[in-house]
Amino acid sequence: MLLLATFACAAQMPTSAPKEYPAGELGKLVKTGEDIVNNTDTHPLTKDLVGNKLQCKSCHLKGADGKVGTGEGISSWIGTAATFPAWSKREKTVQSLQDRSNNCFMRSMNGKRPIIDTKASMAIAAYITWLSTGVPMNMNAIGPWSEHNTKLYPKNVKKFNAIQKKATHKNYLAGKDVYTKKCASCHGMNGAGIPGAFPPLWGKDANGNWLSYNTGAGMSKLDKAAAWVQSNMPLAQGGSLSDQDAADVVIYMNAQERAPFDLKKGLLPKEEMGYYNSIVLEEKHTVQSNFKALGLDFNTIKNGK
Repeated sequence: MLLLATFACAAQMPTSAPKEYPAGELGKLVKTGEDIVNNTDTHPLTKDLVGNKLQCKSCHLKGADGKVGTGEGISSWIGTAATFPAWSKREKTVQSLQDRSNNCFMRSMNGKRPIIDTKASMAIAAYITWLSTGVPMNMNAIGPWSEHNTKLYPKNVKKFNAIQKKATHKNYLAGKDVYTKKCASCHGMNGAGIPGAFPPLWGKDANGNWLSYNTGAGMSKLDKAAAWVQSNMPLAQGGSLSDQDAADVVIYMNAQERAPFDLKKGLLPKEEMGYYNSIVLEEKHTVQSNFKALGLDFNTIKNGK
């Protein structure tokens, strides 16, 4: 019995980052990765690859230890590295951890995909791997998610898919009401966020530059975003929104203006980028097409016409 109890404790998923950084050059690289995920749009190694005002920490929230990616909700990085290589339905290939994080630059960051094994790519992977210290390897044949996120994410996406397929203009209006009461104090009624404090959710700045994720990002998909929002928002109150409120507020949020996605524009020239690990080489999305993916007519939902 004692041996079984000891094994159970050893296999328990950590809830925070390790207490110590690795020694030597590896520790320096982990710290560089931590700096990048905190300051992705301004860090010297990644600023030219980012096309908005988001950072990795905008989605991968800080936990009680103050480290990016240790939050309790969906998108925690704890244990993530232990599940790679992992299958990705989107790319239709088995992906490495670097593949997964680099692809976020094209979508969530509305920018360009980093070159594999550059210092930026290696540093981000090193930081995420550090957060998985002590977690047993268990490659994921279902999707590119940690054990923690696999338990939360697919079933909740499926739940919200069923709810949102029934949406009408009334749900858009209800979502606006939820946004006004629960979200606008941090993200602004115009979705521009508060610089240095809370990330933007849609729209452009005064110079016409996009502020937030594009229509290829996971957060632009109605059902996926609703799963993330219910798990994490309002900040420090994850799980407090009802299913319908989470579904509706995302319908409102993702009906607003954001950059269209064209995969080819997110890839560097082949001679510079090297091999791109995906069978899917053409992919485009708009706000309208993301609604259509759930059988919804965008104009009817937003304008009631």
